[in-house]
Amino acid sequence: MQKAQAATPLIVLRDIHKSYNLGLPSQTEVLHGIDLTLAHGEFVALMGPSGSGKSTLLNILGLLEPMTNGSYLLQGEEMRGQDDAGLTLRRRQTLGFVFQFHHLLPAFTALENVTLPAMMINGQVSAQQLRHARDLLADVGLAGAEHKRPAELSGGMQQRVAIARAVMLDPPLVLADEPTGNLDQAASSEVFVLLRRLHAERGITFLVVTHDAHLAERCDRRLELVDGRLHTDSKHSGNLSAVLSPIVL
Repeated sequence: MQKAQAATPLIVLRDIHKSYNLGLPSQTEVLHGIDLTLAHGEFVALMGPSGSGKSTLLNILGLLEPMTNGSYLLQGEEMRGQDDAGLTLRRRQTLGFVFQFHHLLPAFTALENVTLPAMMINGQVSAQQLRHARDLLADVGLAGAEHKRPAELSGGMQQRVAIARAVMLDPPLVLADEPTGNLDQAASSEVFVLLRRLHAERGITFLVVTHDAHLAERCDRRLELVDGRLHTDSKHSGNLSAVLSPIVL
């Protein structure tokens, strides 16, 4: 069964188009027939100039907005035509999100923010999930910070809380939109190392939107969008000995 699942791509996009203002004189197509396959366990950088369609593609992959035309298979299941309830369920079960701005709830502690995905699905957090969240915070270098609120944490620490939240339910795919874009160089490097370590240890697939060519070169695959089209799709073997160095706290 596991072999069959591994043989099925995590994501298959076929001829994805996305237009805004449909039927109006201002109708604009921003994605022009995207074909893309992501396998389980990949670590992929998505690059492109501003306005190239990166955010739109990420929103479609994250089931946050619909495609206009095309096919999106997620773990072999067609997403096009699913109702809102079905999409919400699949999003919660399958996807984790990390954004440039962490979007932590300011009134919640770090621990409460990490357990939020479990709370949204079950309406409560089990003792086992609470232990798991504590372990995750320790794993991202925040042992002892469980009861601190976001305002008491540095930007890099807040982003690590957001990463722990994204993997709380062990999703097969994490979509990270400029996760280091709001951090200084040292914190940026720490966050990237953390993402690579979680990928290596947990087998999670990561798709990371970045403008940083240096970080993209440390990914295993690089996609580049230009004017709404997939312009580059290149693979290379990352230097794991370099990217999995210990986090400097």
